[in-house]
Amino acid sequence: MGAKAKKALNKKLKKNSSQLSISRRTNESSDFLPLEGGPGRRISEPEEPVKETATVLYIGHIPHGFYEEQMQGFFQQFGKIKRLRISRNRKTGKSKHYGFLEFENPEVAKVVADEMNNYLLFEHNLQLSLIPPERVHPKLWKGVNRRFKPVDWKAIARKQHNKERTLEEHQRMVKGILKRNEKRDKRIKAAGIDYECPDFVGPIQAAPKKIKFDEEED
Repeated sequence: MGAKAKKALNKKLKKNSSQLSISRRTNESSDFLPLEGGPGRRISEPEEPVKETATVLYIGHIPHGFYEEQMQGFFQQFGKIKRLRISRNRKTGKSKHYGFLEFENPEVAKVVADEMNNYLLFEHNLQLSLIPPERVHPKLWKGVNRRFKPVDWKAIARKQHNKERTLEEHQRMVKGILKRNEKRDKRIKAAGIDYECPDFVGPIQAAPKKIKFDEEED
């Protein structure tokens, strides 16, 4: 055998030995060897389940008549309720048909969200979903313990209408009324209606005297 042939043989033997050692190391560290041959594979360890920390629930499609007191009595059968709030209209105080519920135990909140979602109640399917702690608004529970008191907008408008005005405020009010009457007359004429609007009586004119009906006639 020539020198070149010996050199090539030695090189091939070294290459085969290095591949065999790598295969042995791989197979030793692997948990699964395929039947058809080839490198082994390790079985990945199962990941630990993520621990649930959300305790706040969003409740949608709340039916009429299912308010704070009824919701408190219904959901406390699952666990202790920490806070409860139904979103209401500021003007009328009526329910907006969605609200928020917070349990003390996150496991209870998870069970309620899974079991009560799409629950049929008073011909409404309740929509429940967990809210992650990082998505809970800091002002979500503002005023939750106070009883809702709607704003009496009629009383505010009545007070605004009946307040005493200065002469300048009276003149400004009369000017606005005359301007609106002028626009109204133009729209009436443009519609082809023959109608004469009565003249506006300003606040400077003296009011008629009130008749007393409680006085007896002679």
